Amino acid sequence: MKILVLNCGSSSIKYQLFNMVTKEVLAMGLIEKIGLKDSFLKLTLPNGEKKIISKDIPEHTVGVEFILQMLVDKEVGALKDLHELDAVGHRMVHGGERFSESALLTKEVLDAFAACNDLAPLHNPANMKGINAVTSILPEIPQVGVFDTAFHQTMPQYAYQYAIPYDLYERYAVRRYGFHGTSHRFVAKRVCDFLDINPEGKRIITCHIGNGASIAAIKDGKSIDTSMGMTPLEGLMMGTRSGDIDAGAVSYIMDKEGLTCKGISNLLNSKSGLLGISGKTSDMREICALAEEGDERAILAFTMYKYRIRKYIGSYAAAMGGVDIILFTGGVGENQIDCRRDACKGLEFMGVKLDEELNSKVRGKEAIISTDDSPVTVCVIPTNEELLIAQDTVDIVSKVVD
Repeated sequence: MKILVLNCGSSSIKYQLFNMVTKEVLAMGLIEKIGLKDSFLKLTLPNGEKKIISKDIPEHTVGVEFILQMLVDKEVGALKDLHELDAVGHRMVHGGERFSESALLTKEVLDAFAACNDLAPLHNPANMKGINAVTSILPEIPQVGVFDTAFHQTMPQYAYQYAIPYDLYERYAVRRYGFHGTSHRFVAKRVCDFLDINPEGKRIITCHIGNGASIAAIKDGKSIDTSMGMTPLEGLMMGTRSGDIDAGAVSYIMDKEGLTCKGISNLLNSKSGLLGISGKTSDMREICALAEEGDERAILAFTMYKYRIRKYIGSYAAAMGGVDIILFTGGVGENQIDCRRDACKGLEFMGVKLDEELNSKVRGKEAIISTDDSPVTVCVIPTNEELLIAQDTVDIVSKVVD
């Protein structure tokens, strides 16, 4: 089966085309700066060569149409005809409490998803535009939604409930949902395959560390807690997001700065985190370079970033009564040696023994980076959300066909 995976963000669209018989990636690319004058498509050719195609892409529908056009392009395409596609899988950001697993995108499912728009006003409508664009061009093709929040629906109520008046939860569904669920689900399963163990009885802490970052506590293969909340703002310090902050500090800043709700949201989501502390950049590679040059605010930003990861690892070990596996994934988690080292530093009391020599050699590949005698296994496991979306799509579409 040939499966197209679409990930429509607020101003970007990622895509990958899979041959699911071989798991081969036939085509992949990224549209950036949707709605801006300098928007473009960056695609990877089968030989690995990168190609950038500039095009005015005012909104997501035009972007999806352009991707489909490029898939059958004589020069850079991977298909002769769009009808070679068997199905399309979509990354869907916020499924609320309605979705605990991936689903075939029927009218009923799409109506329920649209009802969650208030919970993710930037992302859910973008996801819907991607779906509608595919429907307008290929009306008969089956489409599947894979929800970022679904994996965390196994959290117990005492973990997801906020300590606010209960009727706010009943009326507006104000609670913790968690995100990056597709990534956490993929790496939690993959690490068990990699180590040749059964997830039953295992306590795993998955650290998805990138520009956006979250940590999950996974027991017996199920998420029991995660750092992101009702929105992706809560939890770890991130590239431009503040992570955890006293709500009283938020109202204080709003009062002092004369900020509206939109203004404070922009400050906490887009001007904080590594960018806010360093005053220069949200890119971890640039933060590290500045820190090596002695930039004090870059050093502070990096120290804060690593401290919060370590703090969450410790809290989730406590929540599960211990930990058997800690794994790092995401752009920073897979590649940033110092971040992994310092996030584990001081955790020897709970059985974490990092092999610094092994850790120093690992970038972007599966590996154990703890010592042979470490009671807790520490791993690097590259994530592959797109492959998981494609696999869910195959599984669901195959059931419908059967």
